[in-house]
Amino acid sequence: MILDHIQNIGNYSFLNAPVVRALEYLQKTDFAALADSTYEVEGRDLFYFLQSYETKPRNDTPEAHRKYIDIQYILSGKEKMGVGQLDTMTGEVEARPDGDIWFYHGPVDEVNLTAGMFIVLFPNDVHAPGMSPAEGTNAVRKCVFKVRV
Repeated sequence: MILDHIQNIGNYSFLNAPVVRALEYLQKTDFAALADSTYEVEGRDLFYFLQSYETKPRNDTPEAHRKYIDIQYILSGKEKMGVGQLDTMTGEVEARPDGDIWFYHGPVDEVNLTAGMFIVLFPNDVHAPGMSPAEGTNAVRKCVFKVRV
């Protein structure tokens, strides 16, 4: 897992080329002009989707992906995300292989993300996104890049 601010992407030039391309794309693109939808950059090898939602108090089923690295970038708002390691999960809750998503129970640490921050999640990372960092809910707009491994 990598958690940082978008202005620091130069620190990650050592990552594989598709991840670097995705980070550069995040830094250079004006997402305000785009609707919430899915956009292909390099077909299904490198694509992203934009989403807007209200955070929720809890997310008790962290998820993981096997075919893709997730890069989640907060465009506006703020959210809390649970993060952990796949090998510490205590049980699988649901598997959706066609959608490349598996849900688990297990321990996570919580991190707060605000506008301009990104998190890179590798297949051995689990994440529970979309939680409220405080009481109530919070509007979030996010770009999620998918990078095929």
